[in-house]
Amino acid sequence: MKLLYDFFPVILFFIVYKFYGAIPPEAIHAINPWLPLTLVPGEHGDAIYLATAVAIVASFVQVGFYWLRHKRFETMHLVSLVLIALFGGATLYLHNPEFIKWKPTAINWLFGIAFLGSQFVGKKPLVERLMSHAIHVPPLIWRRLNLGWVGFFFLSGALNIWVAYQFSQEIWVDFKLFGMLGLSIAFIVVQALYLARFMQEAEPANNE
Repeated sequence: MKLLYDFFPVILFFIVYKFYGAIPPEAIHAINPWLPLTLVPGEHGDAIYLATAVAIVASFVQVGFYWLRHKRFETMHLVSLVLIALFGGATLYLHNPEFIKWKPTAINWLFGIAFLGSQFVGKKPLVERLMSHAIHVPPLIWRRLNLGWVGFFFLSGALNIWVAYQFSQEIWVDFKLFGMLGLSIAFIVVQALYLARFMQEAEPANNE
């Protein structure tokens, strides 16, 4: 459920983009005064702009709802909010979808740099700081896992921008949701299997 919550703005982006043509013209005309551009009802080329605007609003809602529920902010949500406000805002203001296409790459590479830096700065890698309250494994395992996340973030960012420039905008939108979500789920499963194998091996030693 948390993974779906993290992808909440992306899911709304996908829905608005795919069903833009079904939005009544009256609704489009009501939206136009609030955006720095003029959307044309039924014009598929404008779908990316309304989807971007909805994703920006959804990111603010995501951060606000999380704070109301937990009385704290999640770093990933805040970073995503700042980046979508910057890249999405540039897309809307300059009427250029290239900016929003770079947003997933920017956030993945930023997290990749942060995780990589934590290998050398501080006593614990970033993944250990995030997960050590629930799982106890030796420092070497945490460092390996942290490097795994580094590779995942850099690969995801590279794949996003490759798809964005090698394929149509339609395919990129599909990849932005299903591709990124699928990659995340697959990596989390691999991570869980790796930790489970290690913990199974460690249990007999703990019982001695």
